[in-house]
Amino acid sequence: MSKQTLSFQAEVAQLLHLVTHSLYSNQEIFLRELVSNASDACDKLRFEALNNNALYEDAPNLEVRVTFDKAAKTLTITDNGIGMSEQEAIDHLGTIAKSGTKDFMGKLSGDQKQDAQLIGQFGVGFYSGFIVADKITVESRRAGLPAEQGVRWTSGGSGDFEVETITRPARGTSVVLHLRDDAEEYLNAWKLKQVIAKYSDHISLPILMEKEEWKDGELINPSDENGGRQPGGMVKTGEWETINKASALWTRPKKDVTDEQYAEFYKTISHDHEAPLTWAHNRVEGNTEYTQLLYIPAKAPFDLWNRDKKAGVKLYVKRVFIMDDAEALMPTYLRFVKGVIDSADLPLNVSRELLQESRDVRSIREGSTKRVLSMLEDLAKHDKHDTAAGADGVTDVVDADDKAKEGKYTAFYSEFGAVLKEGLGEDFANRERLAKLLRFASTTSDAVTVGFADYKARMKDGQEAIYYITADTLAAAKNSPQLEVFKKKGIEVLLMTDRVDEWALNYLHEFDGTPLQSVAKGAVDLGKLQDEAEKKAAEEAAEAFKPVLAKLKEALKDKAEDVRVTTRLVDSPACLVVQDDGMSTQLARMLKQAGQQAPETKPVLEVNAEHALVKKLDGSVHFHDLAHILFDQALLAEGGLPEDPAAYVKRVNALLV
Repeated sequence: MSKQTLSFQAEVAQLLHLVTHSLYSNQEIFLRELVSNASDACDKLRFEALNNNALYEDAPNLEVRVTFDKAAKTLTITDNGIGMSEQEAIDHLGTIAKSGTKDFMGKLSGDQKQDAQLIGQFGVGFYSGFIVADKITVESRRAGLPAEQGVRWTSGGSGDFEVETITRPARGTSVVLHLRDDAEEYLNAWKLKQVIAKYSDHISLPILMEKEEWKDGELINPSDENGGRQPGGMVKTGEWETINKASALWTRPKKDVTDEQYAEFYKTISHDHEAPLTWAHNRVEGNTEYTQLLYIPAKAPFDLWNRDKKAGVKLYVKRVFIMDDAEALMPTYLRFVKGVIDSADLPLNVSRELLQESRDVRSIREGSTKRVLSMLEDLAKHDKHDTAAGADGVTDVVDADDKAKEGKYTAFYSEFGAVLKEGLGEDFANRERLAKLLRFASTTSDAVTVGFADYKARMKDGQEAIYYITADTLAAAKNSPQLEVFKKKGIEVLLMTDRVDEWALNYLHEFDGTPLQSVAKGAVDLGKLQDEAEKKAAEEAAEAFKPVLAKLKEALKDKAEDVRVTTRLVDSPACLVVQDDGMSTQLARMLKQAGQQAPETKPVLEVNAEHALVKKLDGSVHFHDLAHILFDQALLAEGGLPEDPAAYVKRVNALLV
């Protein structure tokens, strides 16, 4: 028998230190993680055996067994799943084979409860055993290998682990926890059953424990029945009983599943410690038959914007687990959705490639997308209630379920709103539904709660467009010079500050028949909202200002495509806009920051002919410097930077002295 001592990967050593020294806030998660791993091992065997039935050997019934030994202070979780070879034990238990490990380590905050929940997210649930154990022994044999090629892995959770070859007749894995003194409560059948019922009741495999029955203690004096007895105790009978329901939660009727069970199932599949915001459980029948149990989380995962991370729901076919992240079943913009889809029609040997091409998969994807959007529409509908008393003094009675939904959509949108907007460019079929779900801040509300429908309901008589502005921050949007005439006339403007807004709005040109108009694109045309006197005054100012405009165009020919007089400014001397079909300066800046090529487009400089600084241009000996200062200040006002900041400072200083 070979035996070798190996060192843990550096990240594992760091993780084990954290586990053994910090994570006591929710000890019992170790059992959830180890039972979940055992169940996954059985699922993997079932999947691999589709092509090689011999892997079942002489034990076709998959199960998980939980045993304990009070005298030895050990707790053992055994499965007869796929098992591990010696090399797999070294690879899986000695390293964390995830690119996100560094992210994981960086996320650890010192908040014990929060840190404990991160463990499962990175496939490192096995190490949670060290929360309660000072030593773990793993014995395993991979299905299909001979009995002599079993492996024993042992570690005390410090810097290294031992691996040796053993003879193991049974395939699968046994994880033996040598419990610390402060974890002896887990050497109790009642406690173990309670924890398993809480976290693992939904697992479709039977979880077995040995039956126990009460046995009275021996008589102190065998010849005297009334002389008293030794203390009695629970004694194992040798029979095994199933302690979980052993039926997949999504296969049960909705009426038989409690909200608490739904919430616990979500926590198990998502490794999230918070309850979900909402969920939908449905059986879909028709051309394609499937069951869906879909959850919307309450909080965004920290890797939501990591494009390399696999996302998607768990796919089962006829209750056989197929894959964890079935991306083809949910569009990318709904990558935050967690859950299970169990199909009755897909082949059991379905692969990721086949998923991309299957007509049944397209049908499931469309149905699941609509279901998620319906959940969101329901939350949005109940987001706020007017419970003011009516004319007869009777206050509307709000249903308890509706009351529970109040504020949930606002909470959802603050976490996932930016991702939802990606759907405008990705999901043409549902674009109108998505547009109704979008929310923004506006010049009348700093809170991101204004929908397009709310905006339309407040539009002024004669207003022909929904006006919006994009910027890096809310402050930059609110204080943009381009808003001045809109504020003066009391016209609401939507303030869009997500990085995705510029891209998403390329795919949305109108809402419910009303065009969307950026206030930073094209000449400002307020149509019927601008009276004739204002139009006439603007035309006269432009005519009188023509000679100065010509000189400005010449001075700024390398920077500005055009220079014109505008009516959009009230207090500012100038602002930058782009042509109607041009790329906004905000989007061009974002592309450059992302290291991408942006087409070179020159903005249009619009000047306020009534402003003192603009009037000062006419006949000034500093005309050239003033013209460039005017342009650079307009650039600064919208969040940009002058091409040559030093030259700008030099010009300003020259005028100050």
